[in-house]
Amino acid sequence: MRLKTYDKTKHDMDPLIVGYIGLAALFVLIILGMRIAYATALVGIIGILFLKGWSVASAVSGFLPHASVAHYSLSVIPLFVIMGYFAYHANLTSDAFNTARQWVGHFPGGLALATTFGCAAFAACTGASIAAASVMGKIAIPEMRKYSYNTTLAAGAVAAGGTLAVLIPPSVPLVIFGVITEKSIGVLLLAGIIPGILTALIFSSMVYIRVKLNPDLAPPLPSASFKDKLISLKNIWGIIVLVCLIIGGIYTGIFTPTEAGGAGATGAFLMALMMRRLSWAKLKESLLETGRVTIMIFSIIVGVLILVRFLALTGVSTALAEAVLSLHVHRIVILIGVLLIYLVLGMFLEIIGMLMLTVPIIFPAIVALGFDPIWFGIIVVKMCEMCLMTPPVGLNVYAVKSVAPDIPLEEIFKGIFPFLLVDVLTMTLLIAFPKIVTFLPSIMIHT
Repeated sequence: MRLKTYDKTKHDMDPLIVGYIGLAALFVLIILGMRIAYATALVGIIGILFLKGWSVASAVSGFLPHASVAHYSLSVIPLFVIMGYFAYHANLTSDAFNTARQWVGHFPGGLALATTFGCAAFAACTGASIAAASVMGKIAIPEMRKYSYNTTLAAGAVAAGGTLAVLIPPSVPLVIFGVITEKSIGVLLLAGIIPGILTALIFSSMVYIRVKLNPDLAPPLPSASFKDKLISLKNIWGIIVLVCLIIGGIYTGIFTPTEAGGAGATGAFLMALMMRRLSWAKLKESLLETGRVTIMIFSIIVGVLILVRFLALTGVSTALAEAVLSLHVHRIVILIGVLLIYLVLGMFLEIIGMLMLTVPIIFPAIVALGFDPIWFGIIVVKMCEMCLMTPPVGLNVYAVKSVAPDIPLEEIFKGIFPFLLVDVLTMTLLIAFPKIVTFLPSIMIHT
């Protein structure tokens, strides 16, 4: 008689079936509204308990939380987050928007263009897209309303611009992807620069063409003098310093990503002090909000890693990878199928949860198909970025709604739609021309 290859407790159920039941239960819990950190941990612990018994389940739930978050690479996350809050309190966001307004405000859709460029600049100071959308919404939407801009265009520009923080370093999702896959976080951060800038340029081009064809969307603004444009550049010195510290430090090998995060957070703190814009109340708020965001991210990491341990015991990850590799279709078809899965998941999950849940399962199959792992990381994070704008979750849409409550939700989603369409174009370019992603990492001095 053939012996089973798994530990037998009080059941004879195939572990693979247990794994599929666990995944089904997980999605039911998520759809019912349970937070992903709790849902994944619950399914994982119950699944391990069923397969291996109480001693193994208690041991995993006891040591895994500390083992998973006591990771040097993860220490960069709170540093990136607090840097964003210090940059916000130093008013670097409004400075970036005002400078961009001086230079492009007179173009068709100039304030929407300034919003996109301002979001791109602020993205270089924070890895949180929701924060970028919320902060820029407070600044840009009132200004666009003042000049009778179309409401859907204004709201859409802010919600879409906020997503740039997902790709442009510092990027928390890219850090998460690097930790999961054990790939160089510094290389991933550099790989996100050109795709992030390309996204901003395509967004801006779309706005320019739309307003050029329909000037009623955005009445023109008077042009600033060349002298005023030059004077406005002094307002963005803080952002330039942070970019040099983070991106320049990583590229030249002076800093590791974690050291770059520490240097950036210190730099943003000192700027806020020098500008006399950081009160005790704002400092306390920055520390508390950083703590809340970090705890939320780390809770998701712990919960998902417990689930991943359960799935490893069942063999689900291996079975799914083998199933993908056995498909007799072109690998691009498989890639598109994976991206469509992310599009569906984005209707229910936020970006960190999506990455933690899917990458451990999908990544081995993608690498086996011959795709570049760094390139795939950017493609996946880019897809998750698009999910920040898709209904029904669309977290950036709700961020804009929170700062402009009088704008109907359907109007914001309507304003997002053109940006989603051109984002598909950006994704197509990144897939068709992988060098867009891999160029900077390929010439990196130190890895």
